[in-house]
Amino acid sequence: MKIKYSNLLVGLLLPLTSLTAAEVSLTPPDAKAGECYARVMSPAKYETVEEKVMVKEATEEINIVAAEYETVDQEVEVIPESKKLIPAPATYKEVIETIEVKPATRTWMTSLRKKALPVNQALLDTIKAQGADLDNATANSCFKEYFTPAIYKVAEEDFLVQKERNETEIVPANFDTKEKIIETAPSSKKIVQIPAEYEYVEEQVLIEEAKTVWKKGQNPAQKLSGATGEIMCLVNVPAKYKTIKKLVVKSPARTELQEIESETQTLAVQTMVAEPIVKKTLIPAVYTTLEKNVLETPASFKWVDAEAGAEAPWKATGNTVCLVETMAKTKEVKTMVLDTPATVSEEVIPATFEMIKVQKLVSEAKEVKTPIEAEYKMVEKRKKLEESHVSWERILCQTNMTKDVIKKIQTSLNEKSYNTGKPDGVLGRGTRNALERYQKDNSLSTGGITYETLDSLNIGL
Repeated sequence: MKIKYSNLLVGLLLPLTSLTAAEVSLTPPDAKAGECYARVMSPAKYETVEEKVMVKEATEEINIVAAEYETVDQEVEVIPESKKLIPAPATYKEVIETIEVKPATRTWMTSLRKKALPVNQALLDTIKAQGADLDNATANSCFKEYFTPAIYKVAEEDFLVQKERNETEIVPANFDTKEKIIETAPSSKKIVQIPAEYEYVEEQVLIEEAKTVWKKGQNPAQKLSGATGEIMCLVNVPAKYKTIKKLVVKSPARTELQEIESETQTLAVQTMVAEPIVKKTLIPAVYTTLEKNVLETPASFKWVDAEAGAEAPWKATGNTVCLVETMAKTKEVKTMVLDTPATVSEEVIPATFEMIKVQKLVSEAKEVKTPIEAEYKMVEKRKKLEESHVSWERILCQTNMTKDVIKKIQTSLNEKSYNTGKPDGVLGRGTRNALERYQKDNSLSTGGITYETLDSLNIGL
């Protein structure tokens, strides 16, 4: 938790690190009654020391030695060796070629008539499965479908018209009724509370003990630069008492134990003599006999050569498939074919050279480094011995400051060349400014007329 300071003190502390409550107490330590204290700013302390400081770093000077060349004759290829390609065209001749413009076809149709329709592949697969050799059939050959009808016989069969089942009968329970005395509330004990009795009496009560407290005082030098304005005086405060009416117990609260009898009720109660039971009766299944036609021999189909036919009992269904073949169509055309292919011959053209003068590197460029030492000089520096800080100091306030004391301060400051004007016993602006300059010049705490400052001015009280 940070301590809150006045705006003036915060401005003085900006160059410093933040002060915590542990560093500056909220009240003066080891204070005595009748004395006044203030939180004042003690300036930082320094000493002058000499220090060797480098004014120019060590470095090095770099010089470049140029590269050396010599001029020589060199043969240079200006036009490289190349090749010249000489083409020889191809020759062609005319030939007569027979071209098939429409291929021959073999198609299965429903008949050999011109308006017959084509047969689908599924039907052809069925015909093959029934034994017909379609793959080796000749052109314009046909196959016919024959069948034998199915044969049925009359047979008797029993059909279930009602399944076997169980019929259930419930025999109810049997009860006997009797009277029974039931305890509805058991006997118990009750605790009765008797309240306490009170009366009023008068009594002297200590409400605040005798103590010493810190009270803010007035700082006659509070307009000095760096003064926080926080002046604390330790004051004796006597104890305080108050007469009060007090309600005290005349007779304390107590309890008594009372007996409570049990409560009963007579009820008609049923007792079971016989439990309920379930009776099950089995009802058999019911059947009837019916006549129906049963397939004895299924119908069968087959495809045979249409010219050969099939013997009884096979009958034709009227379905026929025929293999129709059309011849391929050709046409003679004249075409140009390659007689001699085109060729390309090569002719080598030699490279062309020329003599020129060129520069040849004898030694490469290089750098030469020369070291230069660092330069130093002695300088005076202020070394901080102690940080500026805020602390509680005993000061002069209105309770212990007189005109005579102020005259002594003014006289002492004038003697030390801090002009306050003619000593008049009034702490005016001139006196405050002179006092503040003297405190700063002598590294004394600022913000009030501290006893440290009075000792420095050789002023005794």
